[in-house]
This record gives sequence, structure tokens and C-alpha cells, in this order.
Amino acid sequence: MELMEVMKMRHSVRQYTDKPLGKEILDALQQEIDACNKESGLHIQLITDEPKAFDSFMAHYGKFSGVRNYIALVGKKGRQLDEQCGYYGERLVLKAQQLGLNTCWVAMTYKKIPGTFSTAADEKVTVVIALGYGKTQGSAHKSKDAGAVSNISADTPDWFKAGVEAALLAPTAMNQQKFSLTYRDGTVTAKAGLGFYAKVDLGIVKYHFELGAGKENFSWA
Repeated sequence: MELMEVMKMRHSVRQYTDKPLGKEILDALQQEIDACNKESGLHIQLITDEPKAFDSFMAHYGKFSGVRNYIALVGKKGRQLDEQCGYYGERLVLKAQQLGLNTCWVAMTYKKIPGTFSTAADEKVTVVIALGYGKTQGSAHKSKDAGAVSNISADTPDWFKAGVEAALLAPTAMNQQKFSLTYRDGTVTAKAGLGFYAKVDLGIVKYHFELGAGKENFSWA
């Protein structure tokens, strides 16, 4: 499946079946995680068959059930960490969707279980991604207009319009879509709005924008 089609099909899912992830699926996920870590310097880790992280009051309050597999987005502390985790985490989200899995970005409604993933002294976990076989495929949420998140106009190139369309398909915290994309002389500026995990959202949005616009057509300002 083309990634643009995957973006349109993918929705957040919080309830999962007990169907286990097969070896081929796990191998494909791990291969993509290894590639992301090599490219980014992050320490992303796959945790499987571990139900305790989502067996808490907060997780149940957040309507999570059946989560036994998740990806921990870990990296060295620094200003770019949240954005990096958003960018590479969304790459993994779309890969999981291609493999027939469902996912959900999770910020606070999980517990850190000792021994499940490791962090060095200079590292931290930012967010996790729940994954598995969903009881449903999720549902689309209302989206802002392109003009509300960009300076799109009749004069902006088609690739920018395609990039903005892809960015509007990006999952963001509380579905608030607090970001802006500005085109000027072949370059694009992406800015995060205010709010929790806004920089993670920005990374997710930038990955979507690149897929829609084509990285060869522009440079980030």
C-alpha cells in the first residue's frame, strides 16, 4: 500500500484483541526500528507480550484495553528529542499500519514497568505507541481547513498543497492540530503551537508533510 493511502486509512485505536503478533510482523517492525535508530541516533525499543503498562486506572480511564505490545520512544535528552520521536515514531506507526496492525500514540496513560525497556543516564522516554490488532479500525476525526494551518493560496505550488493535505492527516495531541506550515521561495517553515507534546506533534506533521510534498521539492527553513 502507498503511504498516502496508509495515512488516510490509519486512525487511533485503543481496544485490542488478544491475537499475537507473528514472527514475520515482529521481524519487520524490528527491522524498521533498527533503521530509524541508525538514522536518528534514537534508542527506540519494541516491547511485546507485556500487559502491565496498560493495566492501570489511567489506562482504563483512557479507554485502553487489551494492549500487550508497544513501542517506547527513547533518546538522549535535548531540545530536538520530542520532535525526533514524533518524526520517527510516525514512520513506525505507518509501517505498522502497512503490516495490518493498529496503533495509538500514548503520552501519560501508561505505567513504566521496570525491566521492559532501558534508558541510559542521559536518555529519557518521551511517549509510547500502543500497537496490535484492533477490535475496530478506529474512526476519522474532524479536521481543520488547509488555510487554518498554512499560508496556502492559489499561488502556492501543488506539492505544497499536497504536503498540507498530508499534514492534516497527522495524529496530534487531543486532535488539536496546533501547527503551522509556511511556504516561501521554495522553502517551508513548520512551527509548533503551544501545548503539551506540541513538539512531538510537530515531528509527526513534518513526516507527513514530506511524504505528501516530496522531499525533493523543497527544503525546511
